[in-house]
Amino acid sequence: MEVMRANKLYANIDKCVFSAEEIKALGCFVSRVAVRADPGKVKATAAWPTPRSQKDIKKWLGLDADWVWEHQHQDVFDSIKASLQQAPVLALPDENKSFSVVCDASDHAIGCALLQKDDEGHERVISFQCRQLKAAERNYPVHDKELLAMKYALVKFRVHLLGTRPFVIYTDHASLRTATNSPHLSQRMARWLSFFAEYNFRVEYKPGKLNVLADALSRRPDYELAHVSWVTTDLSDRIRLAYRADENYTPLVQFLSGGKDPKFDRLSPRQRVQLHRYELADELLHYRVDPGDPVRVVVPNDKDLKYNILPEAHDAPISGHLRREKTYQMVSQTFWWPRMYKLVAH
Repeated sequence: MEVMRANKLYANIDKCVFSAEEIKALGCFVSRVAVRADPGKVKATAAWPTPRSQKDIKKWLGLDADWVWEHQHQDVFDSIKASLQQAPVLALPDENKSFSVVCDASDHAIGCALLQKDDEGHERVISFQCRQLKAAERNYPVHDKELLAMKYALVKFRVHLLGTRPFVIYTDHASLRTATNSPHLSQRMARWLSFFAEYNFRVEYKPGKLNVLADALSRRPDYELAHVSWVTTDLSDRIRLAYRADENYTPLVQFLSGGKDPKFDRLSPRQRVQLHRYELADELLHYRVDPGDPVRVVVPNDKDLKYNILPEAHDAPISGHLRREKTYQMVSQTFWWPRMYKLVAH
C-alpha cells in the first residue's frame, strides 16, 4: 500500500486480494513458486460428457469403431480428459511469440483453441473454448455460424490477440478468407466488421480432416440438448403440481396425457389453434414458439413459482451474475409463459 501511495496508484479495495498464496492474472494462476495454467481454459475438454453411442465416440476420437463401452473404456476416457488438463499438453502463453487460432461451428455449438509454437516448432495448445449455440443462432446460415465461431474466439482470447502483432485464424470454411472484404455483406456481418477491425489477423483455410481440434470442440454431444441443467427435480415437481391449480393449463395437460380425449371442447380457442405447438413429456407441458425451435417448459400462472425461477436463473452457477437481457435470454431458452419479458424487466 505504501508503494502504491508513493507512486500515486489507486485500487478498488473490493477487487484486491491480500496475503493470498496464489492469484489469478492474465489467464494464469501465479504463486511465489510457479505459474500454472488456468483450469478454466481446459473446461471445454474436462467437462466433455461420457460417450453413449458410436456417434459420440467418433466425435471424440474421429475414428470408426464397434460400439463397446465398459469399465476399462471409462477409465481410459477419464485418463484422456485428465491428460488434456496437464503439461505438456497445455502450455503457458509466451507473449513474445505469435499465436494462431483454430475455430469451427456445427449445428448446435461453436469451438475454438488458442495455439502457439514451442521452441522446437511444435504447435501447443494454450486454451480450449466452446459453447452451445443459442436458439436464434442455430438458424444462422453456415457461413454466419463459422463467422460467429471466429468472433467467439477473438472475444475469448482477446487478452492475447489484441494489438499490432499479426496472427492466423484457421477455418475449414474456405469462403471466410475473403469474408471481411466482400462487397455483399449481410447486416449481421456488417455489424461485426468493426469488431474484426480491432485485430491484425489473416484467415487461412484448413480442410476439415485437418481441423480436428476445433471440429471436436464444436460437436460436444451434450450441447445438442434443448434444456440446461438447472431445471432441478424439485422445480419440475413444483411445476407439475402448479398445473393442477391452473384453470388454463389443466385441460391442456389432461388432453395431451389422454391422447384422443373427449375433453377437447374444454380447451380454449387459442389452445386449439396452437395445439401443434404443445407436447407433454414426463408430465411437463412443453411449448415450441416457432417451428424448428427447441421446446420450452410451460410455467403455469403462479407468480411465486415465476419469481422463484428468475432468481434461480440469475444466480445459477453456470450463468454468472446476469443482467436483465441475459437473464431473459437464459430463462427463455428453457421456460415459456406469456409476457415473460415484462416480468423479467420488473
